[in-house]
Amino acid sequence: MNPKSPSLSVVLAGGGTAGHVNPLLAIANALRKVRPEARILAVGTPTGMETRLVPAAGFELATIDRVPFPRRPSLDLLRLPARLAAAVRQAGKILDDARADVVVGVGGYVCTPMYLAAWRRRVPIVLHEANTRPGLANRIGARLSTHVGVAFERTMLQGARHVGMPMRPEIAGLDRASAQKAARMSLGLDPERPTLIVTGGSLGAQSINRTIAASLTALADAGIQTLHITGRGKSLQDPDGGPLKAAGYRQLEYVDGMESIYAAADLLLARAGAATVCEVAAVGLPAVFVPLPIGNGEQALNASGLVNAGAALLVNDRSFTPGWVSKEIIPLLSDKERLARMAAQAERLGIRNADQLMAGLILEAVNQ
Repeated sequence: MNPKSPSLSVVLAGGGTAGHVNPLLAIANALRKVRPEARILAVGTPTGMETRLVPAAGFELATIDRVPFPRRPSLDLLRLPARLAAAVRQAGKILDDARADVVVGVGGYVCTPMYLAAWRRRVPIVLHEANTRPGLANRIGARLSTHVGVAFERTMLQGARHVGMPMRPEIAGLDRASAQKAARMSLGLDPERPTLIVTGGSLGAQSINRTIAASLTALADAGIQTLHITGRGKSLQDPDGGPLKAAGYRQLEYVDGMESIYAAADLLLARAGAATVCEVAAVGLPAVFVPLPIGNGEQALNASGLVNAGAALLVNDRSFTPGWVSKEIIPLLSDKERLARMAAQAERLGIRNADQLMAGLILEAVNQ
């Protein structure tokens, strides 16, 4: 610990998306519980979701310039060394001002300069990687750290420890069975009907939305109610331009607090972002994953553990059609025994205390 520090000083770096910010906040809150006197500073960029979420959670936020790494030869690639050097200087000043005892990174553009600045100062580095396929920042950070936590056991990082995904206590502590009735009523659903909940994440998923819209009659005829979280500005319209309505169907653009969704659903249909995969495992919720059809295939890798264990189904975006819904989802929602087996397998793989494990990893790094 820095001898000039009156108490533990922790700098947490990460941001850009909720997938980075939410684990960062979960780690910060877990650390605050075990070391209430610790001074905690979050570092992000001026344009990420952290500018809203971190202050709202009661933590101080500092920012440095965003330095993306160009994937192809370009003028931006030529400018990269100067931009990175400037960001490292910004990061160093933040660490010096905070008298940091440890830097904790969760990925994103901000992490590379923070890792480099910490390494130059011999400040211990702890990192958490959320995806099965690590991002560039954490691949760099793992070379500078001996304290690496990963959400998925298959993640290939040197010295990684499988700790799971840090998540909000409302999700980590959820008892789906006892919370189900109240959650369904709060969402305007029938407490007794088989329930499919569909979400494409905070931004929605247009291809998923189209298939669900075309499947509503078949779902309703099977006695299934569907809650559809379409994404902001993506609510489905009828031919007259009004909100789409159908028997047993309700749509919302956004839900604040996924714990109510996880409690209400018999089956969740979603993309396979790292947080979603880890959270449905932790709470024991059967799922159907439709990975994003773009990117490096990390979403399918994220879901593979649950799929291989029989806790979830996976269908690629192109194959997710009304015919697939009728063939796979409708029979599944009618099979309570199969759903129960899937739930048990999911819960067997889930980790609910990742935030505490990461807090322990941080204290271990500081005390070495």
